[in-house]
Amino acid sequence: MGSRLREKYLTEVVPQLKAKLGINNVMQLPKLEKIVLSIGLGEATQNPKALEAAEGDLAVISGQHPVITRAKKSVAAFKLRTGMPIGMMVTLRGQRMYDFFDKLVNVILPRFRDFRGVSADSFDGQGNYNLGIREQIVFPEIDYDKIDKVRGLQVTIVTTAKNDNEARSLLDLLGMPFKKG
Repeated sequence: MGSRLREKYLTEVVPQLKAKLGINNVMQLPKLEKIVLSIGLGEATQNPKALEAAEGDLAVISGQHPVITRAKKSVAAFKLRTGMPIGMMVTLRGQRMYDFFDKLVNVILPRFRDFRGVSADSFDGQGNYNLGIREQIVFPEIDYDKIDKVRGLQVTIVTTAKNDNEARSLLDLLGMPFKKG
C-alpha cells in the first residue's frame, strides 16, 4: 500500500520541481529524507515520571518507539550530570515519514487556533525545516484526559535539498501551508 503523499510527490511534485528549479535529473531533485520528532524534558531531572509520560505520547503520535536522549555535558546550574536523560526523539523514514507529513499538513496544523500558516523563515540554511508545536494535545491520537502535563515538541523535516530555496519549493508543493506575505 503506497502513501498518498508519496504518489503525489512522484506524479505532481517532481515535474513541477524540474520546471521550477531547472533540474532535469530526477536524482538531483530535493526530496524528504526523514522527520525527527523530539521532546526536551528539562523536568526529567526532578521528575522521572515525566519521561514515561512523554515516551507514551511520542510513541502514540509517531507510531514507533522513541529513544531517550541523554546529557552530553554536566551543567551544575541545571543540576545536570553527563548521561542523565533529558529528552526523547523518534526518527521517521519511508512510509511512516510520508504518513506523518500528510497528517501534519492536513490534520494537525489546521487544528491550531487562529492558524494562518507556518513561518517561511524556519529553515536552517541546509534545506531543513524546524517547527515547534507548543502542545501535544493537537494530535488526534492523544487522549486529553490521560495527559499529565502539556508538553511541546520539535518537528524537524530533513530534506535532501542543497539550500533553503529548494527545500521551500519542495515543502510548498507537498502542501505545507506557509504564511503569505
